[in-house]
Amino acid sequence: MTDHTATADSWTTDAVRRHVAGLAPDALPAFVHDLAALRAHAAAVRAALPERVELYYAAKANPDAPLLTALRGAVDGYEVSSGGELAHVRAAVPGAPLAFGGPGKTPAEILAAVDAGVHRWHVESEQELHRLTAVLTDQRPEASVDVLLRVNLPVGAGALDTVALAMGGRPTPFGLDPDRAEACVRLLTDPLGPFGPLRGRLRLRGVHAHLASGLAAAEHLAVAEQVVGWAVRLAERHGFALDEVNVGGGMAVDYADPAARFDWTAFGKGLAELLDRHPGPVLRIEPGRALTAYCGWYATEVLDVKRSHGEDFAVLRGGTHHLRTPATRGHDQPFGVLPVDAWPHPWPRPAVTTGRATLAGQLCTPKDVLARAAGAAAGLRTADRVLFAMAGAYGWNISHHDFLMHPRPGFHYLGE
Repeated sequence: MTDHTATADSWTTDAVRRHVAGLAPDALPAFVHDLAALRAHAAAVRAALPERVELYYAAKANPDAPLLTALRGAVDGYEVSSGGELAHVRAAVPGAPLAFGGPGKTPAEILAAVDAGVHRWHVESEQELHRLTAVLTDQRPEASVDVLLRVNLPVGAGALDTVALAMGGRPTPFGLDPDRAEACVRLLTDPLGPFGPLRGRLRLRGVHAHLASGLAAAEHLAVAEQVVGWAVRLAERHGFALDEVNVGGGMAVDYADPAARFDWTAFGKGLAELLDRHPGPVLRIEPGRALTAYCGWYATEVLDVKRSHGEDFAVLRGGTHHLRTPATRGHDQPFGVLPVDAWPHPWPRPAVTTGRATLAGQLCTPKDVLARAAGAAAGLRTADRVLFAMAGAYGWNISHHDFLMHPRPGFHYLGE
C-alpha cells in the first residue's frame, strides 16, 4: 500500500496514516484517535486563554475515556449533561471538577449529582431549583451545592440567525427567560423566603448562557460581552456576589475546510480585554467539538464503485450508522484517500471514472451518504482506503448503531 494523496497528507497525521495502512480489511471501519495531537491542541487552546478563564470540556462531544484522560492536563474540568455522563466521566477522570447541565434532570439524576459533589450546577428551570432544594432538605441535609442560573438571553436582532445551531435568543427548551431568572435570584437571595433555611448550602455563584454553536471568534466575543454585561447588572440589582459567568461553547468548526480553525489567540485576547472591563467574575468556556473533532478519523475501505444515471457512487464499509454527523448537519465529511495498489481478483477493478463520486455507506436508505459528488474521489478504486477527517466529535456516540445490525467499528487510540 502506498500513500500518494495530498489531501490525506494535509488532513491526517503520520501516526494515523501508518496505523490505518497496517490494518487488515476486516479491522475496518475504525475510529482512530491521535491522542498526542489532541493533547497538543488542547494545550495550545489553554495557552491562548487568560488565567481567569476556566476551560471545561463538554463531554457530550466525545465521551471516550481515553480522550477524557488525555485532556486532563489541559482542562480545568468537564461539563456533563446526564446522570449517565456524570457516572462515566467521574469513573474516567476521578476527582476532576464537574459541571452538571442540561434540561429535564430527573430526581434520580439530581440526587446522584449531589452525591457526586459536582463543582457547578447549571439550573435550567424554577422546578429544577425546587427539586434540588427538596433533595438538600429531605435527602441530603449535610450536602451543599453551588449553582449558576442558565439564562436564555436575547442578544440582538439577527445575531444568531446564521449560526449552525441556536440554543438561545429565541424560544427554546433551554434555560430561563430573563424575568424567570430574576425570580430565581430572588428565591436564592431572600433570607426570609422559602430557600432561606438553605443559605450557605445552596449558593448562587453566577450565570450560564450557552446560546449557539458555530460562532467564529469575533461573534463569540460579541455574545460573551452581552452575557457578562447582563450578568453584572443582574448581580448589582439583587446585591449578590457574581463569582462566575459561563459563556458556554459552540466555537465554530468548519467541515468544508479542515485547515480553518477557530481563532483561539484572538478569542483569548478579547476575553482578556473583557475581563479587564469586568474585574470581578471568573469566566468559563465549555468547548466540545472544537477540542476533539480534529484529532479523530473514521477509516474505512471502498467495497464497490458503481455508475447510476451517469454518476459514480463509491460504497464503503460502514456509513452513517457509525458517523452520523454529515447526515444530521447536511454537510460533506472531508476525507483523504490511502490508495491500495494490490488487486488479487481476476475481474476488472471498479473505479471512479467521472472525476467525482458520492461516498455512501451500506445502509438501505439514500440518506446514508458521507460526501456527495466529491472531486477528491477522482480515481478512487474498490479496496482503496478512505480516511474521513474531523471525526473526533459527534461520531459514534450520536449514531444509530443497530440499524441493519452491521458490525461495530474498531476504536484505536494512538499515543496513550
